[in-house]
Amino acid sequence: MEHAKKHKHLDAVTIAGLGLLTALVIVLQVLGSFIRFGQFSISLVLAPIVIGAALYGVWAGGWLGFIFGVVVLFRDSTIFLAINPLATILIVLLKGLLAGLAAGAVYKILAPKNTFFATLAASVVCPVVNTGIFLIGCYLFFMGWIRTMAEQLQFASAVAFMFGGLVGANFLFELLTNIVLNPIIMRIIAIRKKHAAGNVRSGTRGNH
Repeated sequence: MEHAKKHKHLDAVTIAGLGLLTALVIVLQVLGSFIRFGQFSISLVLAPIVIGAALYGVWAGGWLGFIFGVVVLFRDSTIFLAINPLATILIVLLKGLLAGLAAGAVYKILAPKNTFFATLAASVVCPVVNTGIFLIGCYLFFMGWIRTMAEQLQFASAVAFMFGGLVGANFLFELLTNIVLNPIIMRIIAIRKKHAAGNVRSGTRGNH
């Protein structure tokens, strides 16, 4: 009975925490839609995805990444939706989902050894996977449009446009933001875990 009560409490805390982070992902991505480098808006939500993945596990990172993808799909994918709707939906949702899952997996593997490097690695992996899946999707489904844009904007090649016109500044901004915020991310994770551990100890004492 005591174990069931403790498990129920932890589930409630997880649901509340994930709810808050989900709302934060939505708000930050909407705000990020108004900040642009190159053709597309930047993503401000990768830090809360890393926090959620570290606090609540791999599946939580995947959930937050998926929500990020949903917001991007409705707000920042107009050009791609007009060209290939099905491929756009697949790419946008998959890149967010896999970015969150990857961040959670990396943190889970490295955290027992060193929490600093675990958080830093998760913060780096998240934007790398997000951008990497996007580039793969562009190569597979949108090269015709990319070649046309490269010619119109006078890029040296389609590949140059992909890296310089589509993701260059965006990716660097997202990566550097996550790295700069890494100490803050670590602090938030540490405070939250300390608070959760205190609740568990309080609950254990109260049952004796």
